[in-house]
Amino acid sequence: MSRTGRPRTFNRDEAVVSAMLLFWEHGFETTSLAQLRAAMGDISAASFYAAFGSKEMLFREAVNYYISTYGQVSESFRDTSITSKEAIEQGLRRSAQMQTEKSHPSGCLLVLSDVCCTPEHIHIREMLAKEREKVRSWLNDCIVRAVANGELPDSTDIAMLVTLFDTFLRGISTQARDNVPFESIDSAINQLMSVWEINPATQ
Repeated sequence: MSRTGRPRTFNRDEAVVSAMLLFWEHGFETTSLAQLRAAMGDISAASFYAAFGSKEMLFREAVNYYISTYGQVSESFRDTSITSKEAIEQGLRRSAQMQTEKSHPSGCLLVLSDVCCTPEHIHIREMLAKEREKVRSWLNDCIVRAVANGELPDSTDIAMLVTLFDTFLRGISTQARDNVPFESIDSAINQLMSVWEINPATQ
């Protein structure tokens, strides 16, 4: 008679959330298997690999969970029911609010978890770069829409504005990790959005 394996003594969904928080705080490489197992209730290495396959596979799950929850703040950039300016401003404020909250690690997991990556894990950096590129493309589409509907003039340097807003968005992570309060970042967003008015479309 074949023996059945021991039932898991942890909730898999909760384990992914715990892993996400560790990766968010410490990054992919510096988060150890021991830390992950401890966060899951001191499960054995065998149980860990049986449940997730590998640390990298777990990281991918954690990233997907982050994108579907905390990362939804960037969805504002895709909202075509409001003006492009409102979409970008709303996305920046929501991102700043989320990244400075104290209920979870500060900053953005997609920015911070691959700051230092050895050559053997360069594919992790490439994976996260692709996710960041998605958000950059949403910003691009948002600004293209603004030019197309007359919100911005045809002479608008779209690439420059995309770089400007995306650089600010990514920089929020460092500010949040340095405990710069949301109010300060929010004020900076007010100033940043004033560039939209430098060359507004002729009405």
